[in-house]
Amino acid sequence: MTKNLIVDATQRRQAGEIVQALAGHPERLTVHDVATGADMPVDLAKVIAQVLEIVARGGTVTIGSLPEELTTTVAAEQLGVSRPTLMKLIAEGKLPAHRVGSHHRVKLADVKAFKRARLEEQRRAFTELTELTEQLEQS
Repeated sequence: MTKNLIVDATQRRQAGEIVQALAGHPERLTVHDVATGADMPVDLAKVIAQVLEIVARGGTVTIGSLPEELTTTVAAEQLGVSRPTLMKLIAEGKLPAHRVGSHHRVKLADVKAFKRARLEEQRRAFTELTELTEQLEQS
């Protein structure tokens, strides 16, 4: 399920005030349910703080959920690759998967880990390229 929320200028301003008050510490955000006495977990507070930051900047937030096991089509969408490319990653052992009948399934945690690793690799390559460019300019 995916939910698109539309906020107005007042909500954007209010989000900005909260983000400013958090001063880069999303764990400071707390919600206490008076009826049950329960507090919002810190990890969830960090997610809400991220949403508030995006809203404060006037960005768009789409909230959705994914199951723990993904079809290859959904996994490919999450990684921003084609399904054949995803199947190649699975065949090469770069992305773990298992079979359910004749179909492959990929764990959401593995997709997230692969995505993080790929992003880190891209950042590292960009840094190396930047350093090389600077060295060439100094020569």
